Amino acid sequence: KLTMLCSCYVAIVAILYILFDVNYFMRIILTIIWGRLFEKKKKLFDTITIYGICTTQDVDLVLKHMNNARYLRELDFARFYFYDRSGIYSAILKRGGGAVQGASTIRYRRAIPIFTPYKVTTKLIYWEDKHFYIENQFISLTDNFIRAVVLSRQTVTGLKVPVEEIIADIEPEIRRPEPTKELQLWLESMQESSQSLKKQK
Repeated sequence: KLTMLCSCYVAIVAILYILFDVNYFMRIILTIIWGRLFEKKKKLFDTITIYGICTTQDVDLVLKHMNNARYLRELDFARFYFYDRSGIYSAILKRGGGAVQGASTIRYRRAIPIFTPYKVTTKLIYWEDKHFYIENQFISLTDNFIRAVVLSRQTVTGLKVPVEEIIADIEPEIRRPEPTKELQLWLESMQESSQSLKKQK
C-alpha cells in the first residue's frame, strides 16, 4: 500500500508540473506568507523589496545570465508582494474589484550573471482615474548596480470609483505626486500608440 501511495503521489506531482507552472504558484504563496510573518505593513510610498538569485532555470541559451522573460516573471512576485504589504489589493477587493497588469516597459542596463543574488524594489510613483503606476528596479547585491528599470501600469477593474478613492481608503492624507519626465514620456508614447492602432481599424 505504501508503495502504491508513493507512486500515486509522484504521478500527481508529475502531472501538476506538466499542466501547471507549479514553482510559479508556490513562489507567490511563499512570498506573501513570508511578508505576513516577518514584515510589517508598508506605507504607500515606501520602497518594497524582495530578493532572488539567478539560477540555472533563469538563464538563456548561452547559460551565462538571466533571460529577458525571467525579469518579467520576477515582476509578478514583486507586484503581488507590493499589493499585499501596501494594502492596495485588499482595499480594491473590499470594493469588489480587481487589478491587472495593463502595460509595462523595461530597460535592460546590464545582464544579471548566473548565480548572482539580486533584489527587486517596487515603488508607487503615480496614479490616475483607473490606473496606478509603479517603478521596479533589479539591483545586483554583489555591486549594488541597477541592472534593469521597469515602469508598469496597474489597471483596476470592476470598480466605478477612481483609484484616488482607493488610495484615500488606505492613507487619507496622501497626495498624488507629479509624474516624472520619464513616466510622462511613456504615457505620451502609449497614447500615441493607441491613436495609431485606432487608425488601423
